[in-house]
Amino acid sequence: MANTDRRLDELLLQREIEALYHREADLLDERSFDQWLTLFTEDVRYWMPLVHNVQFGKGDTELSREGVGNAWIDEDKRTLTQRVQQMATGIHWAEEPRSRMSHLITNVRVLEATPDAASADHAVVKCRFLVYRNRMESEVDILVGKRRDTLRRVEGEWKVARREIVLDQNVLLAKNLTTFF
Repeated sequence: MANTDRRLDELLLQREIEALYHREADLLDERSFDQWLTLFTEDVRYWMPLVHNVQFGKGDTELSREGVGNAWIDEDKRTLTQRVQQMATGIHWAEEPRSRMSHLITNVRVLEATPDAASADHAVVKCRFLVYRNRMESEVDILVGKRRDTLRRVEGEWKVARREIVLDQNVLLAKNLTTFF
C-alpha cells in the first residue's frame, strides 16, 4: 500500500507541475507578462547558454559555461522585469508589430522532489519546448529545445527559482530573441 501511495503522490506532483507549465505557456501566448513574472522567485536565475558544435566525445564543451562564457540570455528578476516593461511601452522595435506566439511544453519529468513527492517544497524538472512565432507577413521562427528548472514552493505555490534553456541550434536564425521560454 505504501508503494501505491508514493506513486500516487508522484503522479499528483507531476500533474501539479504540468499545470504550472501550461498556465505559464498561456500567459506568454496571451502576452500577460506581468502575471508571468509572478511565477518566478525574487532570486531567479534565467539562463540560456550558447551551443557550440564540438567534436565527437567532447560533449562537455558543447554549452557555454555559466559565469565564464557568453550566453544568449543571462538574467535575474530585475532584468526580466525590465524586458517586460520595455515591451509594455509599445515602442519596442522588435515587437512592433507584435509577434503571434504559441508555446508548447512536453516531456515534463520530475527528476527530484525534496523532501519527497508528498510534501515537496523543492523540485528539479526537465521538459522540452517548441515556440512558434509569426511576425509581419512572412517572418516565422520555430525555436525548439530543452529546459531544466529548479522549482521552489513559496507560500503554497510553485515558482521557478532557476531556469536553464538550451536551444537545439547553435546559430540563431531568428532576427531577435525577445521570446520568453
